[in-house]
Amino acid sequence: MSAIDKQAVKQFLMDLQDSICQQLELVDGRAKFIEEAWSREPGDKLGGGGRTRVMTNGAVFEQGGVNFSHVEGQEMPMSATAHRPELAGRRFEAMGVSLVMHPKNPYVPTSHANVRFFVAEKQGEDPIWWFGGGFDLTPFYPFEDDAQYWHDTAKKICAPFGEQVYQEHKAWCDKYFYLPHRDETRGVGGLFFDDLNHWEFDKCLAYIQAVGEGYTQAYLPIVERRKDTAFGERERQFQLYRRGRYVEFNLVYDRGTLFGLQSGGRTESILMSMPPLARWEYGYQVEEGSHEAELYQDYLKPRDW
Repeated sequence: MSAIDKQAVKQFLMDLQDSICQQLELVDGRAKFIEEAWSREPGDKLGGGGRTRVMTNGAVFEQGGVNFSHVEGQEMPMSATAHRPELAGRRFEAMGVSLVMHPKNPYVPTSHANVRFFVAEKQGEDPIWWFGGGFDLTPFYPFEDDAQYWHDTAKKICAPFGEQVYQEHKAWCDKYFYLPHRDETRGVGGLFFDDLNHWEFDKCLAYIQAVGEGYTQAYLPIVERRKDTAFGERERQFQLYRRGRYVEFNLVYDRGTLFGLQSGGRTESILMSMPPLARWEYGYQVEEGSHEAELYQDYLKPRDW
């Protein structure tokens, strides 16, 4: 198995953050990401630091963030050891890029992407390492060709790494980004993977590079197609209502959010994924035959693309 190269992973992640921010700024055309570099003081529960970048009140994006972090701690939090008990008692390093973009126009989907690397070490034992990540799309007013293009791009990203990779990671995404209390998927899915270490290190790194760089290839053409679509108050209110589902998932189920909060991470950076505005309505029902109803009928359940 090829040797672990933590510095190569870190350099890729920092370069990826730069590239994604530049591309998103170009598409928005008005807003710029504001960076806050941060570090943890010696003696903190979680050491390390990162670069939090947030865009607000853009021409296209109401709010979004693209974060890089590299942290380390003496003990893995419960969210990690619950499904990997062999990690208990090991010190760890975690680094990654995580982003969520919340567009203004309800016809432009919200998107999320994340690529990350973990290594857990214990004196006298071999390190345990793995990669994780993926990307997913959350439309409010869905279009068949957008969802198809998103998944076609995901298929092309996965193809060089094996015939079954797309199907496996697509199915994992459908299962992971699911709200059981609503019996809904969060959106139309994409790719999700965790505990990736069954290939050699170099191949695993190449895969997260392909996924990380593929995010903008999948998302930006959809943004360009929909960003100038006319909308009114009805669409805006439905967008805010559906954003509530995003909040529910991130606060109740998302393992990245739980990991960050349980490990003593930086709260502002962890909760950067929250939309700037959202709403809830008791007993809300969509109008039969409407574009809103189409979302529920055709897009909030696993589907082959």
